[in-house]
Amino acid sequence: MMIRGIRGATTVDNDTEQEILSKTKQLLEKMITENKTKPEDVVQMLLSATPDLHSVFPAKAVREIAGWQYVPVTCMQEMDVNGGLKKCVRVMMTVQTDVPQDQIKHIYLEKAVGLRPDLSLTKNTEL
Repeated sequence: MMIRGIRGATTVDNDTEQEILSKTKQLLEKMITENKTKPEDVVQMLLSATPDLHSVFPAKAVREIAGWQYVPVTCMQEMDVNGGLKKCVRVMMTVQTDVPQDQIKHIYLEKAVGLRPDLSLTKNTEL
């Protein structure tokens, strides 16, 4: 077993609790499904939100996924970089896995596809 990072990001159109939690949960579920991740294999999850999101901690979305209540999560604020993507939630999930690093599936949804089009499963297509 190795320790690997699985990256993901999404954006929201509006700073509302419902939309942030819905889009974050959608992102997390896709990260989990695509990488066949089980909660007991997760070391930790770090979630960040850009400074323009204030309605809710995105990490709350993890608690909405059955069986994931014991996974350690934390939220932080993303750096406010000039020209950076706005209304964005990012995830770094640290997992124990036998999957080689180049086979980890990083997930970028919505406008976040533009952050890493080279790693995106969607290859800049609309979902």
